[in-house]
Amino acid sequence: MRATTRVVGVVASAIALVVGSVSLAGAQVQERGGRIDWKPCAERGDADCGTVRLPVDWRAPRGEKFDLAVARRKATEPSRRIGVLVINPGGPGGSGVNFALGAERFFSPEVLARFDIIGFDPRGVARSQPVKCSADVVARQPSLYPANQREFEALAAYNRELAADCRAQSGPIFDHVDTKSVVRDIDALRVALGERKINYFGVSYGTLIGQQYAEEFGQNLRAMVIDSNMDRSAGITRFGAESAATAEDSFTEFVRWCERTTSCALHGKDVAKWWDELLARADRGEIVDPSDQTTPVTSAQIINASFGAFYGPEWATLASALASLDTPAATRAAASTEPVENPFTSVFCQDWDFRVRNHRELATLVSTANRLAPHMRGSVLGHVATVGCIGLPKATNPQHRLNITTAPKILMLNAVHDPATGHDWAVSTHRQTRDTTVLVTYEGWGHGVYPRSDCTIGIADTYLTTLRTPRDGTRCAAVEPTTGPSIAATARPLPAGPFPGLPGWVR
Repeated sequence: MRATTRVVGVVASAIALVVGSVSLAGAQVQERGGRIDWKPCAERGDADCGTVRLPVDWRAPRGEKFDLAVARRKATEPSRRIGVLVINPGGPGGSGVNFALGAERFFSPEVLARFDIIGFDPRGVARSQPVKCSADVVARQPSLYPANQREFEALAAYNRELAADCRAQSGPIFDHVDTKSVVRDIDALRVALGERKINYFGVSYGTLIGQQYAEEFGQNLRAMVIDSNMDRSAGITRFGAESAATAEDSFTEFVRWCERTTSCALHGKDVAKWWDELLARADRGEIVDPSDQTTPVTSAQIINASFGAFYGPEWATLASALASLDTPAATRAAASTEPVENPFTSVFCQDWDFRVRNHRELATLVSTANRLAPHMRGSVLGHVATVGCIGLPKATNPQHRLNITTAPKILMLNAVHDPATGHDWAVSTHRQTRDTTVLVTYEGWGHGVYPRSDCTIGIADTYLTTLRTPRDGTRCAAVEPTTGPSIAATARPLPAGPFPGLPGWVR
């Protein structure tokens, strides 16, 4: 699956989620004397926007600079203000500025009352000198499932070509978008905000940012919530296997929901068998884009869009979309020759030292993933992340077991049935940081836990406002997902997804 391939057909149009990715023409303001000169954001007058001038390479602080874009929503009850809450929605590639501008759609009134919400676009993302690549180079991506060593080497060569193009389009920042650099940016932002300590709330890939900030600057934290956790210690084999297993688990939960829910458009069918037959038809070229009968819909596109729906989970919308796949309802995306923002691979491959050496090794990883996830054919997210690093230099900020020594108690949240960051990752991370972290499990579904229920909101809000942590191992009961017709229009924002078809992609 190509990182810029559009998700065609009714599946994509039906599950498209609004996650508040508005554009910002806010003030381009430089840091002055350690403070940010805030100006009203162009999009909404009750939010402030500015920039902080920071080094591209923290090892050469006097060298080239970039502007880190920042947005602020002031505490609605200043007399009760506790401090700042720095937020990140994940990705990598999600806009924290957008997250802050739509903060009332995610955070409770109590959090909005007590904290200044601070969102920033990480280096290489959105308004912070984004990583860009030529659309025509991106479009030439070969198959991510090479059939032999020759095709494997062609993929490696393409990855190197794409990296060179993105570097040429983006400038020196391309080689400095690793998370260790991001957490140094956050601490510089803390200083610019005039805060001795910050509070942090990170979702999905934002948990990795939080974990590494706690390692590097734990003494500068008052509180931290990390929601839907990455496991910084995972090697390539475990990463791929657990990514596949959690994707398949989410598919299984979708099937079970259809079996027990009469309003499911696939209710009464053997959904797993029907799904496998649908993918087989797509593999034979028998399913086409309803808006363009010459364009086939591939099984990879169906899987990708469905995986994105599991983030919600948008089960009702997905079932209807799959059931009506042959009904004309899609709009063909216009081709573009402009450079496209494409930060995912550059960030991931600097943070994770996943370098498959040859076709035989990749085939073993794929075989294991397919065995663990026969219906989802592995994890699209795990596979794209892994193969995107083939042929590239070693990671500059490679994964490792966490070593958090100076941070206060950190609240971890994770769903049992998360399609992208499985509960096993949260358990592993918690084991590495048992003296520092408290793990709360949501017994339901989807990616991103905080807004799921009164239980999850209450626990997080109590912790953020009072620093009181729940009993380690606390569990919050599942809340059955909504089955109404307007789920996508009313749902809270979800963690940012790293490529088209997943929630949060901004292009």
